[in-house]
Amino acid sequence: MRLTRKTLTRSAMVAAAGTAALSLAACSGGGGGAASSDALSLLINVENAEIPAVLETLADGACSAEAEAMPLEIETTPQTNLDQQLQLQAGQGALPVLFSAGNAPSLTAELADAGHVADFEQVLGDLGIADQIEPAAVSTIESLYGGFRALPFEYNVEGIWYNKQIFAENGIDEPQTFGDMVAAAETLSAAGVQPFSASGEQGWPITRLISSYLFRDLGPDALQKVADGEAKLTDPEYVAAAQAIADLGAEGWFGEGVGSIDMATSENQFLNGSAAMFYMGSWFLSGLNDPEMNQIGAENVGFMPFPGVEGGAGDRSQLAANVGLPVTMNANLVNDDTTPWLECIVENYGSTALEQENRVSGFALNEEVADVPELTQMVQEQVAETDTTVLWFEALFSAEATATSQRNAAPLVTGSISPEEFMEMVQADL
Repeated sequence: MRLTRKTLTRSAMVAAAGTAALSLAACSGGGGGAASSDALSLLINVENAEIPAVLETLADGACSAEAEAMPLEIETTPQTNLDQQLQLQAGQGALPVLFSAGNAPSLTAELADAGHVADFEQVLGDLGIADQIEPAAVSTIESLYGGFRALPFEYNVEGIWYNKQIFAENGIDEPQTFGDMVAAAETLSAAGVQPFSASGEQGWPITRLISSYLFRDLGPDALQKVADGEAKLTDPEYVAAAQAIADLGAEGWFGEGVGSIDMATSENQFLNGSAAMFYMGSWFLSGLNDPEMNQIGAENVGFMPFPGVEGGAGDRSQLAANVGLPVTMNANLVNDDTTPWLECIVENYGSTALEQENRVSGFALNEEVADVPELTQMVQEQVAETDTTVLWFEALFSAEATATSQRNAAPLVTGSISPEEFMEMVQADL
């Protein structure tokens, strides 16, 4: 399979959706001071080896002229120390040219308000390369960070992977609505096939189902309204989403002992054909594309956005997505020295990352990439066709509410707590 250049015509950007109301100390210092740089400096969390590797490849290849004029210099810090490091450097006016966005989206918003974060809508627009970012990625970044304040070096879409062979053997078409998916699960269960696999130990693969139902039923701003105080998780229409997912568990469709199932086990249940459906992100491609891990065969794997809810305000074209821990740019170091590097990255990163790391990013593809696995190509095309994205259940929650949500997801689907109790506990932490 080959992927070729696609020129995008992007419609007006989605309005900024705001950021989480998290309580973090604002960094000191304003936008006036900035570190000077003779190099393209990058501060990134040490756990992310992929972005530096791709940038180094660009420095040796497509961006060699830019690297000669301004060498690439990479500094790493543990992710647990990242927010503190960013606040310290911002207060000293010493942020590098590029840096990982903070762990909490609110920190990036604070840095932006203080004049430290580039507005990529303006910067890329002035450079004439705004169309090199996929609209879906822009939508996700704006929802998380309150504006186009980061670049999508990583881009993950989420949905339901399903076993096409099992579906065909049981006469099941890809579900278009939640009712269709429930009917499919009934058919599978009657045939002795476990309908869903999920890690109850992790919790979030279950809460992702709740948020997906909310977005399809109430619309893509359902959880933003909760973050803004315009709605509560305890409102009847929100509890209904938790009830819908609890009902799947009440039928036994997640299998036995879901609360003790870890992530590796849940992945294996799908990869060995024990379960027919598996909600997961596109980072799962590494396992799906590995013939030793994927025992059902890549040709038997399908991917679908979470189905629509009958009569709902949202629709299945609104793909769930995230950008990992993205990289942003020092607003005070956007100048004639650094923008040639920025242009080269934006125009070449997508193809290089796909070829070198088999990684889908939020950058457009400007060169042919040979031998792309079919499932990876399918995800890339899905990203290119998506304009509006949604987040995940805990994206705008506090750390405390996130922990409560994920800890109680398995009890929700095993019936140990009711949907009302689940939503009450999470809302209390908000």
